Amino acid sequence: MSDIPNPLAAFDIFNSRFEDRPKKNKKNKADAIKKLFSKKIAKKLFGKKFATKARAELTTQELVAPQKALTKVKRPAFQITWASNASEIKEAQRLRYKVFAEEMGANLPKNAENLDIDDFDAYCDHLLIRDQESLKVVGTYRVLPPHKAMEIGRLYSDSEFDLSRLNHLRPKMVELGRSCVHADYRSGAVIMALWSGLAQYMQKHNYEIMLGCASIPMADGGHFAASLYNSLSNEQMAPVENHAFPRLPLPLDRLNGGLQVEPPPLIKGYLKLGAKICSAPAWDPDFNTADVLTMLRLSEINPRYAKHFLGL
Repeated sequence: MSDIPNPLAAFDIFNSRFEDRPKKNKKNKADAIKKLFSKKIAKKLFGKKFATKARAELTTQELVAPQKALTKVKRPAFQITWASNASEIKEAQRLRYKVFAEEMGANLPKNAENLDIDDFDAYCDHLLIRDQESLKVVGTYRVLPPHKAMEIGRLYSDSEFDLSRLNHLRPKMVELGRSCVHADYRSGAVIMALWSGLAQYMQKHNYEIMLGCASIPMADGGHFAASLYNSLSNEQMAPVENHAFPRLPLPLDRLNGGLQVEPPPLIKGYLKLGAKICSAPAWDPDFNTADVLTMLRLSEINPRYAKHFLGL
């Protein structure tokens, strides 16, 4: 699902900026940014095409023509914050509406402000990624911590899955949801910024497990989702004692589940980090997606990426 801590110590997560570091040596700072969001790591997590786009976003200023070399231009950067008031929460809800309703065609409740609002928002912490120059919110996650889940009496995932086998984990588990990135900013850099914020959140509050519904598009009627689920290896599935069961299962036996498919970038990143899939796909009719329950324990992050996301 998401998660992590310490090159992230470079960020004060509740009011931090990629560029708000001591201004000792600009070259060292640029090198540190390139190292954190290296093409190598982005390529391993998301694939070559995704990595190339992410790196280009972070290194554009190095490609300036020689005659413009003396022109001082700010590097693209992102600000990682947590919503602290109703107005900032609305910014996240507005981005969610734009992505889910306007772009993906999700059936969301109508409102005059074009916001995606549900009962869980008031109980969640809202992670915001802002474009450093425009301060526009370009990425978001919402996080439901254990004590707030107890207050509302359920997780969002409870509506899609029978989570009986996971009940003993609830006190140390946060639920992630409503993750989205603006169409103009879909790069590895933004996703890594989201994960950086989530990582420090988990570390700050001593939470151990991230749980959430990872969505698979259903534009083809579900054949892609069925094929993706069938392609998962035993190592990518959670132990049977941590399985959940869809309340509205995707009818796998009536779909072509033998297609050669690649996971969507976010799910691919989750799996490479060490997340496990806990369920068969559930159909979410409001969003017209096939959702699989995904769980990541901080203790089980792939060692290959631990130094980048956990400082190990």
